[in-house]
Amino acid sequence: MLNNILISGGTGSFGKSFIKKVLDDFPECQRLVIFSRDELKQWEIYNHLSERNKERVRMFLGDIRDKERLKRALEGIDYVVHAAALKQVPAAEYNPSEFIKTNVLGTQNIVDCSIEQGVKKLIALSTDKASAPVNLYGASKLCADRIVVAANNIKGSKSIKLSVVRYGNVFGSRGSVIPLFLKQKENGTLHITHKDMTRFNITLNEGVELVINALKNCNGGEILVPKIPSYKILDVAEAIAPEANIRYTGIRPGEKIHEEMITSSDSFNTYSNGNNYIILSSGAKPISSEYIKVAEGFSYNSKDNESFLSTQQIRKLVKVYKLQFQ
Repeated sequence: MLNNILISGGTGSFGKSFIKKVLDDFPECQRLVIFSRDELKQWEIYNHLSERNKERVRMFLGDIRDKERLKRALEGIDYVVHAAALKQVPAAEYNPSEFIKTNVLGTQNIVDCSIEQGVKKLIALSTDKASAPVNLYGASKLCADRIVVAANNIKGSKSIKLSVVRYGNVFGSRGSVIPLFLKQKENGTLHITHKDMTRFNITLNEGVELVINALKNCNGGEILVPKIPSYKILDVAEAIAPEANIRYTGIRPGEKIHEEMITSSDSFNTYSNGNNYIILSSGAKPISSEYIKVAEGFSYNSKDNESFLSTQQIRKLVKVYKLQFQ
């Protein structure tokens, strides 16, 4: 039973989809706290709720950098989804201290307050950029992942379970390549950083389902990685604007050509279980015989992925995105 939930960064793309899912599918949830520093987006979300759902939702204005505010927001909360983060790779390269304050120290705050306030489970959202990071954003999220996982060792007598969900680019999310290409299509030229670029892909609904599943079934201390397809950036360009010109702009600061969600160094603690991989803490034992150990040296990256989206599949996803968001 999922009751008394708080989502940090709840006014972002993931947060809005998560809110809809919880309100629609979990009537037992009597209190859903949207913790965010964006008062305008909170107001917009609240005004679109039914009268019944307005009674279930609490808009809590605050910043995860503010520990006292977090402590107040977490009173009586059973489940936490930690989605708040600064995410833009180029911005992180030029403003590293701000990303550290939010992504690292903010995560430490939410972990400390969740333990103190008796939260049952905390699921933190990660990113493929946290695996073998080459940019400040990825490094800050790797630190956040380690903070969440390690907290299972310092929770004392508290029964809280803390886990991480790591996945790739969310199709059509704010700041992603899909809305960018759709806008550039109007001018007839798409700007692409590198012709060989590949990325993992997951839809918002798939990401929400993954987090809901983790809330129900996580055991604490694991990093959950879904088995999802990749796409080639040129296939995305072909699907959206086949007649457009392409201008190559060069790789941005801190950008990878291919993304990786599990490194070969992680393979020693990684297991396959159905549609997901599970990275366990060093020395941890699998809880089920259904966990199948991956081969030593295994890595999970967007270039060598077994599954790639076709141009036709990308077009279908773009149509769905345009119906939902445009």
